[in-house]
Amino acid sequence: MLVVWIVLGIVLVMMLLYLGMIKPAGTKRPDKAPFLGVLYAHRGLHDNETDAPENSMAAFRKAVEAGFGMELDIQLSKDKVPVVFHDFTLKRVCGVEGKIRDYTLQELKEFRLYGTKEQIPTLAQVLELVDGKVPLIVEFKGENTDISLCPIADKLLREYKGLYCVESFNPLMVIWYKKHHKEIFRGQLSEKFFTHGKKSAFHFVLENMMLNFLSKPDFISYKCTDYDALSRRLCCGLFKATAVTWTIKSAEELKEMRKHFEIFIFEGFMPKNS
Repeated sequence: MLVVWIVLGIVLVMMLLYLGMIKPAGTKRPDKAPFLGVLYAHRGLHDNETDAPENSMAAFRKAVEAGFGMELDIQLSKDKVPVVFHDFTLKRVCGVEGKIRDYTLQELKEFRLYGTKEQIPTLAQVLELVDGKVPLIVEFKGENTDISLCPIADKLLREYKGLYCVESFNPLMVIWYKKHHKEIFRGQLSEKFFTHGKKSAFHFVLENMMLNFLSKPDFISYKCTDYDALSRRLCCGLFKATAVTWTIKSAEELKEMRKHFEIFIFEGFMPKNS
């Protein structure tokens, strides 16, 4: 009987430790209300088969004109300019070798997105275009422990008068915002990495958001097909973090995901904006 109680005690301690690790921000969170009631176009209202490819000025312009919020990705060029681009490498979108960080802004401007006339925009250009007309979800991208993007991009965002929130897969970037600007609505991105073939210990920690006790995100942004992930459900159910999802790809999927999430990032179809 003593052994049973010891085992139960160990299990209880482990459960409490797990819950403590994944616990997001408490009740004193920035107001989520301004971000609700609008749908967010993934990398702009884009179509990579047209002249408005992902993360292009044309795609962002279309999203603004349609009244959609938008999600966009930012990272640093070689000369430390925040540019809007998703992949760390240029091959898929621009057809050239190397990473964004390998080129200066002037060099990046020589490349074209999916063979169109569109160039890689800077964050400053996008902010000037949007000009507060629709809300933004800004994803901070940084490899490993490099968080140099945070203070540089934050300086631009601080001067921006429109509504925005920030998110990242990299907990260190979320931690940076917690430390420096708690008033900014911030989120932790994640998905079922193990299911999708990424099975390192690091990906286990990220999938289960086990660094939330340090970053204290206000919202959890999780891949829509992975909505049933235990840690996500606990963060958004038990701990009441705002539930954000990506990437909705049909009206039917949007209807289904409304059962599980509050804020929706979409692509590939034209939903009703509500």
